[in-house]
Order: sequence, then structure tokens, then C-alpha cells
Amino acid sequence: MSLSLYNTLTRRTELFTPLVAGCPTMYVCGPTVYNYVHIGNARGPVVFGVLAALLRRRHGGLRYARNITDVDDKINAAAKELGAPISAITDRYAAAYREDMAALGVAGEFAPDIEPAATEHMPQMIAMIERLIADGHAYAADGHVLFAVGSFEGYGKLSRRDTDEMLAGARVDVAPYKRDPGDFVLWKPSTDDLPGWESPWGRGRPGWHIECSAMAEAHLGETIDIHAGGVDLAFPHHENEVAQSECAHGGKPFARWWMHNGMLNFGGAKMSKSLGNIEKVHDLVRAHPPEALRHALLSAHYRQPLEWSDALVDQSVRTLDRLYGTLRDLADLGDVDVEIPQSIEDALDDDLNTPIALAEIARIAADARKASGDDRARLKSELLGAGLALGLLQQDPAAWFARGASGDDDARIQSLVNERNAAKQSRDFARADTIRKQLADEGILLEDTPQGVRWKRA
Repeated sequence: MSLSLYNTLTRRTELFTPLVAGCPTMYVCGPTVYNYVHIGNARGPVVFGVLAALLRRRHGGLRYARNITDVDDKINAAAKELGAPISAITDRYAAAYREDMAALGVAGEFAPDIEPAATEHMPQMIAMIERLIADGHAYAADGHVLFAVGSFEGYGKLSRRDTDEMLAGARVDVAPYKRDPGDFVLWKPSTDDLPGWESPWGRGRPGWHIECSAMAEAHLGETIDIHAGGVDLAFPHHENEVAQSECAHGGKPFARWWMHNGMLNFGGAKMSKSLGNIEKVHDLVRAHPPEALRHALLSAHYRQPLEWSDALVDQSVRTLDRLYGTLRDLADLGDVDVEIPQSIEDALDDDLNTPIALAEIARIAADARKASGDDRARLKSELLGAGLALGLLQQDPAAWFARGASGDDDARIQSLVNERNAAKQSRDFARADTIRKQLADEGILLEDTPQGVRWKRA
């Protein structure tokens, strides 16, 4: 099967072929770095990282950009509250974002190879705005530059909203200097106490939408293969990107595929900072095994909403316990050649169907637990390869089961397990039961396997 992806622009699942053979291009909207991101913000980087790795395998290359928004009114407010330059805020939280994404396995083949920052692309933004003005798609007014939505016949084709719905949904500011209520800001003036850059329209700063258009053009060209982000960005952000980019490029398509991941819900409502119902990645990776968080994010199809909960994370921990337990039981085979099974590739070819891929991993592990002879080595290879495609099961099983514990504690637990084994052999069952209860009270579970008694943390 070849890769098929759902395209928000056409509302169809379509066979993917890159514009340039051997080098597809992808742009994913990144964070606004004024605070730690929540786990909902991580769904896109994790899911589209799986797509990035798949594209690299299939095409031998990929140009993947995920931006950093480091100039924004929220950043300005945070910097003003601290009495510090915006870089003091953005540098700190951009570094934290990279650290948190790496903890979730968004690294290596799953990571972008370009991470453009908005503040490093002011000349490109200004140049794009100048082209839009020259071609009659934008105008300067009262220190602002605005995009004239009426100049672009295709406005609304991505979100498929009518004008009244778009205005209501965007909660636009109907300022007196706008020719049309739907016109949106490309450039706005900065007062002396705000960050600003010199431009033909005075000292100011860019609107949010122009940042992504200019950065995508600078690093990926005028037409890109895939543009991705959360479904909440489809309007107005992505709709406005389409308008300004296609007008700046003489009508050339901006993105051939638009992909949008569904929202994470928490407590029955969309996870968002404005509602206060968020779980920060920075906290979660310290409270739970990061690989379990990654597994949880992949457990539902990326286009569907996902209900986030402690129970979901706990289920992912238990699932990974079983899978790593299987790998531990196969440790006697030593290293094996790792190949990604075709069944996993087929699942990912079907619009990144990660739930089917995870079900296939569970099937391979179940077969491995029952296998004998040469089948054990084959299934170990398939299990590791299946995990590789999703960024899972790449730890040593011993490291997974020893998570959060010191070496001294591991040695103490193993000593108790050995003492219990000796007690059972000498038929001192009361002592064996006492040790089992002591370990259970500490959250240590014992498993009887053909290779002997194993332990793991609950």
C-alpha cells in the first residue's frame, strides 16, 4: 500500500506524492514560547513526527520545519510583568519546549530539521508584506498594514466558512481603519515599551499569520507538500496563511495537503490555558514515564479527539510493561536485525492509523510469548521494528522496569526476591508470603515466568 493522507482542503483521503521526488516538504505550526506547553500542544509534534519518520523512510529525505513563535502579545505581557526583555522569556521556554519534546521521543528521525524563529525572519516578513501591498492585496492604515480579504476570491476555501461565520468565529476587532471587518493585521505599530522593528510603515511588529507564511517560504519554498497543526488553527490562522501566501506567490498553491490533529479533552472540555484545565508536559514527564505519555498520545487516531486522564496514562504504562516484559523474556536471543513489519507500514499508510499499529504491536508480542525456535528471533525483530516506527520500545527492558529507582534500591529488591525464592525452596512459605506482601506494599509486583521470578514496579 502507498501512503494516503486525509487532506482538510479537499475533505478527502488522497494518495500522497511529493512535489519534488525524493524530498517532500512539511511545515508544522510550533509553540508560542511564553510558558510551558501543555500535553495537548504535544500531540501534533508526536503524531507528525511519526509521519516525518515515515516520509524519510519512503523518500530518502525530507525538509521538515516546525517554527518557534517568539514575538507575540502574550510574550510581551509576560516580559513586561517580569521587567525583562522578551528574549529572557522566549529563550527559557523555547529551551524547555525542546527538552520536553525530546523527553516524549520527538528526536532524531521524528524531529524537524529546521526550527525557524519569528524574530530571525523580519526582513522576509516585511518583503512579503511589500509584495502584497504592491499587488493590491494589502494596505497601510493608521500605522497598521492589513490584508484585504476581498482581494482573494478563495478566502474561506480551507475552513469552508461563510463570511458571517468567519467574522463571528474569529472575534475580529472591527477597527475604524479597516476597509472590511474581516481584514486581518499583517503589521502593527509598537509603542516605546514594546518590542519593535523598523519597517516602511514605522516601528512595529508582525501579525501572527504572516510569520508562518514568511518562514515557510524562506525554508521550504512557495509551494509545500504538507502543512500541519491542530484543528483549532484551521481558522483563522491557516485560512489566513493560505490567503496571504497564495496572493504573495501569484496564485500558486501554498500547501498541497493540510493535516489537522484533533484536540485533547481534559475533564470533558478542550484542554486550553484559557480554561485552566491543562496538564503541562514539563510536569508530566517528571511524574510519569515519558514513553507512556507518548504511547497515550498515539492511542487514538490523530484526527479524532482524545480524552486525557490519569487512567489513560496508567493503561499505557501497563501496556508497555507487558511489551517490555516480552522483550525481557527474549533477551537470551541477543541482538537481532530489526525490520519494520509490513503490517505496521500498512497501518501508517492508512492516514497514520496509529491505533491499528499499536494493536499490531500487541499481536506480535502475544505471538512472541507463545513462540519457540526460530520464530522467537523473527518476532523479536518484528516487535522492535514495530516499536521503532512509532518511537516506542527502544529502551533496554531493564531500564524500563528500573524507572525512577536507584541502583541500590534495585539491588535491595532483588535481594528480597532471592530470599523469597530460597524460603519457598526450604518450604518456609510463611516467610515467602511475608516478603511478597512487603514488596507488594512497596508497589513491587512479582511475576512467575519460565525463566524464573521477575519483578516490576506497579
